[in-house]
Amino acid sequence: AKIGITRIHLEEDAGKLIHQVGSKELDYSLVDLNRTGIPLMEIVSDPDIRSPEQAQDYLTTLKMILQYLEVSDCDMEKGSLRCDANISIRPVGETKLGNRVELKNMNSFRGVRDAIYHEIARQIEATENGERIVQETRLWDVDKQETRTMRSKEQAHDYRYFPDPDLPPLLLEKDWVENLRKSLPELPAAKRKRFVEQFKLSDYDAAVLTSDKALGAYYVRAIESGPTANHKLIANWITTELTGRLNAQNKSIDDSPIPAEHIAELVRLIDAGTISGKIAKTVFDDMWQTGDKPETIVKNKGLVQVLDKSQIEKWALDAIAQNKRASDEYKAGKEEAIGALVGIVMKLSKGQANPQLVNQILKETLRK
Repeated sequence: AKIGITRIHLEEDAGKLIHQVGSKELDYSLVDLNRTGIPLMEIVSDPDIRSPEQAQDYLTTLKMILQYLEVSDCDMEKGSLRCDANISIRPVGETKLGNRVELKNMNSFRGVRDAIYHEIARQIEATENGERIVQETRLWDVDKQETRTMRSKEQAHDYRYFPDPDLPPLLLEKDWVENLRKSLPELPAAKRKRFVEQFKLSDYDAAVLTSDKALGAYYVRAIESGPTANHKLIANWITTELTGRLNAQNKSIDDSPIPAEHIAELVRLIDAGTISGKIAKTVFDDMWQTGDKPETIVKNKGLVQVLDKSQIEKWALDAIAQNKRASDEYKAGKEEAIGALVGIVMKLSKGQANPQLVNQILKETLRK
């Protein structure tokens, strides 16, 4: 969907009211002036959004664009990004929207989505009960998952919008605007499309890698760090193992103890058959802890994958002897029984036997 922008204007942050509502004795409001006077940019969208999910997607996309342009870090917890939502409903078939209600006090995109869901349901219920929806500002109570009245704004002029007589019109030369446009960095949507086309990634992988500008740059550094490695496998290690560790410790990609070049080197070791995927996870653990190169870790710990057929055949015979039941079931046609035998071989080899070769040798041995 295409969401229009009504206007973008600059203003100074105002004082913040913090309302504490409890029993009558405990009701009070605090005034926070810490951010007063700080410049901020307000982006007002057109009334094109039709669902809470669409609102969440719009905010996510807008946040990514602002971060790519380095306009802001968009950290909602630090107050770098805030969102107010205007909600109005109309009966099916009608074109005129009802009175709008402004929602405040939402500190996450999920909170915006939940607040909109609640407010839509509240307005529908009120309308069906014959109540009038008044134009007002309401606060979202995260704990109670409900909205409550903050102040009434019966008319549009209650917002006190008027042209500033001391500010003359600002005329921008077309060439100047075009030069600015040409200087813009590659934006998320364009980068996502390029990652799919250039690196043959899935839409999902491309979306994850481009969701953060620094993460996309990290991936590109890994790709360009040396001899071509498996682009898809590099993406997998970054989007699962690496980001999983980072998220668990509340770190960003810039805090990663593993350089992008080391991820690419790890993938090249897997591609070359030097280590298996299972060994690679052990190597990755050491990379995370020490920051060492994967090749150094593999060499120092003797983790090179075993490709010696004669050695694997010995482990295969031991596995068959240890689990006669699985051996008999495989011979009887139950192919999935091979998994138990593979597991024994991998245990005997301390995870260093090549899994594909293990499968092949076990099947050949059992057919004899």
